[in-house]
Amino acid sequence: MANIVAIDDERSILDALRRILKRDGHEVRGVTDPAEVLGLDLGRFDLMLCDVMMPGIDGFELVRQVRPRFDGPILFLTAKVTEGDAVTGYGMGADDYIRKPFGAAELRAKIAAHLRREGRTHTHALSFGEVRIDLGAREVAVAGTPVALTPTEYEICELLARRRGQVLSRRQILEAVFGWEREADEAAVSMHVSRARKKLAAEGVDPIATVWGMGYKWQL
Repeated sequence: MANIVAIDDERSILDALRRILKRDGHEVRGVTDPAEVLGLDLGRFDLMLCDVMMPGIDGFELVRQVRPRFDGPILFLTAKVTEGDAVTGYGMGADDYIRKPFGAAELRAKIAAHLRREGRTHTHALSFGEVRIDLGAREVAVAGTPVALTPTEYEICELLARRRGQVLSRRQILEAVFGWEREADEAAVSMHVSRARKKLAAEGVDPIATVWGMGYKWQL
């Protein structure tokens, strides 16, 4: 599952992207005005889809501006790709192109491949009001004060924050954070979440919500 931001001035394209990518569990934030992207917290997205020909700021210029603060893959959506367009796009920081009209299978396959290959070191941060998650330092701070989380507690916080607003089950958290440590169980997830919440509450924030019968979500 990934959080994806898609920028296209045609709402029908954004609707199609949501429908297709929902099949793989991805969440898509659709944006019709490219200028709006400049004000988003891009650190919480895993991948960007961007149209090239848009009014105001075109895709090339938008990617040039956001690439310094967005570490994830960027894929252009475009009706025509000439060699010159490709050179320009890659030079601005794009990773790939998807031609319009695109097929559902091709779109899903390309996004899956880029997410699998995503191995760049993330050095930016996720910010939610007074709560800041430094991805490079692997540290959570509230109003500038670091919270003394254990590595596992931090990993759970980062996982939930990256999926902001999405409910993750204890099983999903267990598999994502503990991986091969088979002796861990879902009760361990509850324990680590409880400890992380107490430490964060001591600093005056409560970013993790319990969704009874389902799991947890980042609510800031």
